[in-house]
Amino acid sequence: IRLSPLGMAVFCLLGLGVLYHLYSGFLAGRFAFFMLSEPAAGGPETPRGSAPGGAVDLRELLAVSVLAAVRGGEEVKRVREDNVLNAKAKGKTREGAEEQLTSGDLLSNRRMFYLLKSAFPAVQINSEERVDAAEQETVSWDRSIPEDIKQKIQPKEVPAESVTVWIDPLDATQEYTEDLRQYVTTMVCVAVNGKPVIGVIHKPFSAYTAWAMVDGGSNVKPRSSYNEKSPRIIVSRSHAGKVEQVARQTFGNKTVIIPAGGAGYKVLALLDVAEKNQEEADVYIHVTYIKKWDICAGNAVLRALGGHMTTLTGEEISYTGSDGNEGGLIASINMNHKALIEKLPDLEKTSHK
Repeated sequence: IRLSPLGMAVFCLLGLGVLYHLYSGFLAGRFAFFMLSEPAAGGPETPRGSAPGGAVDLRELLAVSVLAAVRGGEEVKRVREDNVLNAKAKGKTREGAEEQLTSGDLLSNRRMFYLLKSAFPAVQINSEERVDAAEQETVSWDRSIPEDIKQKIQPKEVPAESVTVWIDPLDATQEYTEDLRQYVTTMVCVAVNGKPVIGVIHKPFSAYTAWAMVDGGSNVKPRSSYNEKSPRIIVSRSHAGKVEQVARQTFGNKTVIIPAGGAGYKVLALLDVAEKNQEEADVYIHVTYIKKWDICAGNAVLRALGGHMTTLTGEEISYTGSDGNEGGLIASINMNHKALIEKLPDLEKTSHK
């Protein structure tokens, strides 16, 4: 068999043409994929924390947390002022008290959850109320950061998988149904590796918002003085009797017990809050089981200001895992926190009753 040089040349050229066609199509596809993967200049950015393994800027997360608390508060206020609470029982507490659920809880929760989720899709969000996927709404964030946050907080990135957000869409629901508006708050907390680092507490009926970030800054500060010898102790309305006897045995009969509603309100009582309906206290004590979305934001604010919130035995509260804190709590700022715990040993026993 004799091969023709011309035939071999034609065959090789045809082979090269086929290879070029296949390879150029592959390259074009890869180039198009690359271009689609990159945001166009001036176009919308992909939200940080949009995929596992991404990074989250805590300053941005603080900004959207403040906005979420305010937006949720708008729903809470509107429902209360329109008197369309549609209150119903959703169960009982461990103490046997009936827990209330209102339209304010649900609408605030929906607004807060979807705003945070749209801004940071990969971040875990724990909320007091269940989120119904059928009622999903589009709530976008324009990525703007308020000037006071820009001035006080520097950007700080952390892995998205290390972040847990805790939402309380309506703190003090019982008081809300009783129209005791001063106790009501909406709250957002950001925990990193279980430690609370960002706290936002918003009062819907006065439009007051306190926020703070650990190792960052805050728009609130402690009061100028506290009384360690005969402290004013703020407690839940239903727990006043449990705390009063032990506290007065420890600190004396001049000790003042302040019954109040809402964990957010009680933490604000420890701070310098210029509000006529805000009481002042030196110590906040809770002697029974409490949910973490009730206390995480307040814990973060206190930590950022140099204060403490621990269990009644002095253990730090971790904001991972279960949604409940079993050991009660004691919170203080600019006081000897360890000495307070040692002075009130009987309260730990009360927390298990």
